[in-house]
Amino acid sequence: MIIQMKAKMKTRREKSWGILVGDSILVHEMHAQYPLAVGQTYRKIFFVNKGNKEKTVLYRSSRKKMRPPAYNAEEVQQIPQEQGERNVAMAVCVQLAGRAIIRVVSRCEEAQDNCNLDLSECQLMQIPDAVYHLMRHTELKRCDLSGNVITKIPPKFAVKFSLITELNLSHNQMSKLPEELAELQALERLNISHNTFIALPPVTCQIPQLKRLLANNNSIIDVDVERIKHAPALEYIDLQANPLTPRMYDLLSTLTRIRVELTPRQVEEWEDL
Repeated sequence: MIIQMKAKMKTRREKSWGILVGDSILVHEMHAQYPLAVGQTYRKIFFVNKGNKEKTVLYRSSRKKMRPPAYNAEEVQQIPQEQGERNVAMAVCVQLAGRAIIRVVSRCEEAQDNCNLDLSECQLMQIPDAVYHLMRHTELKRCDLSGNVITKIPPKFAVKFSLITELNLSHNQMSKLPEELAELQALERLNISHNTFIALPPVTCQIPQLKRLLANNNSIIDVDVERIKHAPALEYIDLQANPLTPRMYDLLSTLTRIRVELTPRQVEEWEDL
């Protein structure tokens, strides 16, 4: 089933981004369950089937300001069904893509007024360059990127958003953080819970003003306790629901200045022998 959607124009600023609004976007319902990935400056937009690592490119352009081809209803009807899902998918955008991109732009505009950037639940696999562009004149205080499928934060994030005090990266697919986050001089609260970390990122103990660190519900087995002891401002760390070893429990219990939240440890049968 192929559907055509017209994204309504709101401002001239939105129009400069081509695919964001103002163009007819053809959609195919079979990709509705796939996460959206946006290439740099929107030159490429695709959906990823993570099960078989297959990428379906929806639009690709060599120009900085991408303008997707305009289809009309007659052209849509001319697409042969025999081409199969793969060929059809290469020619159309899913409805979810248009809505997700417009949602990102809309939330960036809201952040220009309240200095609070909320990009949660936007199906992002990365932070689009367009976000940095739209926020270039705004001094952000809070940034929420939770509930996406982001795998990494680029080093330039700390440069572009250097004044944030709260950063929520929870419910993503991150396993490491860039060392450049230590340059976030005003950051006081960091949430990296519900990700795929197997070790507590060293940079979390180097952020000058960081007071609260939420790292629960990861796969953390290793924590550098000595590094935590020397964290400049850390007061609270949540490590619940992590597969910490008995030895790590013992080491963390020695921390007195910092409150550490842990899941009660279950004593193994062999420990009672």
